[in-house]
Amino acid sequence: MTSKTPSRLKELRQLMAADSIDAVIIPQTDPHQSEYVARHWKVREYFSGFNGSAGTLVVTATQALLWTDSRYFIQAARQLDGTGITLMKEGLDDTPDIEQWLTDSLPAGATVGIDGMVYSATATARLIEALEPAGINVVIDFDPARVWADRPALPQCKAFVHDIRHAGEDARTKIEGVLCRAGQKRASAVFISALDEIAWILNIRSNDVHYNPVATAFLYLSDKGSTLFIDPAKLTDEVTAHLSAHGVATAPYDSVLDFAAALPADATVLVEPARNAVALVNALGDRAIVANSPVAVAKAVKNDVQLSGVRAAMARDGVALVRSLIEIQRRAAGEGEPLTETGVCEILYRNRKAMPLFFDESFGTIAGYGPHGAIVHYEPTAESDVAVRNGNLLLIDSGAQYLDGTTDITRTISLGTPTPQQRTDFTLVMKGHIALASAIFPTGTTGTQLDVLARQFLWKNGLSYLHGTGHGVGHFLNVHEGPQRISFGSFTQPLVPGMITSNEPGLYREGVHGIRCENLVLTVKAMDTEFGHFLRFETLTLCPFDLALFDTSIMTDEEIAWLNDYHTRVRDTLTPLLANDEERQWLAAATAPLNG
Repeated sequence: MTSKTPSRLKELRQLMAADSIDAVIIPQTDPHQSEYVARHWKVREYFSGFNGSAGTLVVTATQALLWTDSRYFIQAARQLDGTGITLMKEGLDDTPDIEQWLTDSLPAGATVGIDGMVYSATATARLIEALEPAGINVVIDFDPARVWADRPALPQCKAFVHDIRHAGEDARTKIEGVLCRAGQKRASAVFISALDEIAWILNIRSNDVHYNPVATAFLYLSDKGSTLFIDPAKLTDEVTAHLSAHGVATAPYDSVLDFAAALPADATVLVEPARNAVALVNALGDRAIVANSPVAVAKAVKNDVQLSGVRAAMARDGVALVRSLIEIQRRAAGEGEPLTETGVCEILYRNRKAMPLFFDESFGTIAGYGPHGAIVHYEPTAESDVAVRNGNLLLIDSGAQYLDGTTDITRTISLGTPTPQQRTDFTLVMKGHIALASAIFPTGTTGTQLDVLARQFLWKNGLSYLHGTGHGVGHFLNVHEGPQRISFGSFTQPLVPGMITSNEPGLYREGVHGIRCENLVLTVKAMDTEFGHFLRFETLTLCPFDLALFDTSIMTDEEIAWLNDYHTRVRDTLTPLLANDEERQWLAAATAPLNG
């Protein structure tokens, strides 16, 4: 916890009392509904001390509660300890959702406040629908950050052009495609707040949000003229010329609401309510045509140039990983400088940074040794750091942003001799990973329909994991993107050729160890038969799995063959790129055939 949390909550409650607010809901997002946000919008973290990427704080005059999902149960419990904030574990049967809790806890006539610039139109409508029957009012202009005296400024990183040789398609063509799809919904214009969608459409990038190479902006597209709302200080001459060449003018970032409210009354503007703030949608008023984004699927389906870049980035990333794993294993065994979890992160960053076209990490590296591996989104800090040495499992989830592609990989490695339980747990996870990687499925199949393939072997043994099995991945963009997912939730977007998705089943024994095995996979065509068109996955990630952790007694011949084929491809692809005999010999041993 932060010792400042109680005093900050006291200041917030004083503001609430002055504004006649009985409860405030504080998500950690921004006006663009981003998963990862710039420091300026980390309002929930400021008041609670919890710094996970997912979670919502609710504060009343007498109570404070934080809802978060299973990835953060352990972390949140530790960070909230002593703050007076109650942890609400989302997804558990005995945990009410926020709307239900408010309905049960507030009297009729009470008022709930939200900041309408960070609360989406969809979430706001759901909140009002849930609270209105109980006589609870919702106001959308309550900004809790007014008491944040030293609040960081808006991000000021310069924008830059993402070269067409990496993007594969120019901005004007993308704009025309977006407007064409909007026209099918009878809209002549589109309002876009999602930063990754703006970056993709315009072929611009920045470093406003750590790990996500996006620029803070809004975008209005119309065949009568398009406008990017962005701080002028972020624009270079090159970016301004690039935008102008593709028919895009610029306006100040903070003028977006006035612009929306001043549009002609007969304008028809497509807006996705889940990815736009309620204040913006309200400013559009009757001009708004509410519909799904005309950008999301187009962005998710990578073109041939992007896919070529991703494959090249995977090979470079694989080289960096080989070098990192060699050093990690050597130091964990006591050779050279002692190793800690933060040291693991530093090793990975150093080796990736040396690769051509490296830009940044794609998220904060998760390096969990032993019990820390069971904390799904654990990031080591100076306070939590522990020594990494032979004697337990090390879970490493990491990734990089290269100019030609984004990577995300998890490997669980055994330091020393693994125990029978470690080998069994790991192999059950890998059986699910292989089953999903090997799947062949008809067009129209969703990730929800495939999710059980990755869980089946765990379920048969009374085991499970609570996070999703797979998320979409951007191209030199957000490591988490939609609209496709592989998860047990109700997700309706079919998997389409060109989509990149993660394959990452896991198993977590609290206080003991965590296991996750993740590759990125590309949906490709498999076959055409009289029964229709079928798809499959091409595995993109190139890095060995730890052979010492496999228990072949519970594997089929087909599973062993899959692993050996994968390792052969890893070895054949990476060996020519390695620098010396030590690296080549390590890779040869790490990809040796596994015998049943």
